[in-house]
Amino acid sequence: MQILSHRGLWHSSMERNTKDAFVRSFDAGLGTETDLRDICGKIVVSHDMPHGDELTFEELLQIMAGRNLPLALNIKADGQGEQIRKLLKQYGHSNYFTFDMSIPDMVVQLQVGLRVFTGKSDILTVPVLLDKAEGVWLDSFDSDWFVARDIDDILNDGKKVCVVSADLHQRPTIEQWKIIRCSHFFDSNNLLLCTDKPFEAKEFFYGKN
Repeated sequence: MQILSHRGLWHSSMERNTKDAFVRSFDAGLGTETDLRDICGKIVVSHDMPHGDELTFEELLQIMAGRNLPLALNIKADGQGEQIRKLLKQYGHSNYFTFDMSIPDMVVQLQVGLRVFTGKSDILTVPVLLDKAEGVWLDSFDSDWFVARDIDDILNDGKKVCVVSADLHQRPTIEQWKIIRCSHFFDSNNLLLCTDKPFEAKEFFYGKN
């Protein structure tokens, strides 16, 4: 399993989606999840409405410095697909997926050749365009609703799975992480976990180094 930091490896919430947080994450060998919006013709890293002084997506790829660690790109606004594809190609970055876009924008992103994850959760129980998606963003907003077999069924169908860790919804992780550890694909790179607690997750799943 691959563990992703959520909006970088940060020490305080103010550092989320900042250069320092991404530097720490990548230097620690961790891929990351981040949020992309556009402003004045540029793709920027921002969870909320951008002001124009945010880190650009191109600068994020420059920080990555060719390490090709996994990137989970949360698409917060439509119409970015072609520019995202061009920047990823320019920097030779192939280890990524986009997710959480609108359905019309998902169609466009698939058409331009981006690697798209569809969503499945306790709210959205039937994944959209699953047959065309590369993987599933597996979320649990209100409860740990899935079991290990749900993960295994998706992976058996040739799709990847990125589990949204319970801590992102301010819930304890222990029960959910136990479910993940029971997956038959636990050691597969096709299984990912996105968390605010990447080092705790590494210790839980793999023990202390």
